Amino acid sequence: MRKFIAQLRPLERRLAVGVLVVLFLVLNFVFVWPHFSDWNNLHSRLNDSSKKLELYQTTIAGMTNYETQVKKMESQGEFVAPEDQAFNFMRAIQAQSAESGVGIVGNSRQTTRTNEFFVELGRNINVVATDEQLVDFLYKLGSGASMIRVRDLELQPDQAHQHLTANIWLVASYQKMGTTNHLKTATVKLK
Repeated sequence: MRKFIAQLRPLERRLAVGVLVVLFLVLNFVFVWPHFSDWNNLHSRLNDSSKKLELYQTTIAGMTNYETQVKKMESQGEFVAPEDQAFNFMRAIQAQSAESGVGIVGNSRQTTRTNEFFVELGRNINVVATDEQLVDFLYKLGSGASMIRVRDLELQPDQAHQHLTANIWLVASYQKMGTTNHLKTATVKLK
């Protein structure tokens, strides 16, 4: 290579060096410069991975706390066999209405929705009662281990303005069978 450069005239040497410099710049522009941001991308991915690892480790470290909370929540509600849930739901509504003095004048067909952990039963009922009876009925229905709550409530006075007529959408949540297994499966996936 030195012999080749030594045989060139000064103008040819300048031209050869110029071509090499241009070739070097073109190769850098095509192959090197597009990868300048790779280092920052690598750092940001590393930071994201570190944050995710820290989150996973704190979640795993709190696993015993989560298990005790799940056991506590499982013991709060009463267990109802899946075949008895619909009957238990309507029986709880009727028992509480009789105790509170609320008259059920109509109800709709029961609906069922499920998710990973709960079976949710819903029923629309129409009642007639005084304001004290209605408040007592709704309060006692939501308290205790019945897991029944009011999703929607419409109130109007009756024709004689002596009582209230209410259209109430009641919802009860019952635990699905094997929900503790879902928690254990989720923790195994985290580990």
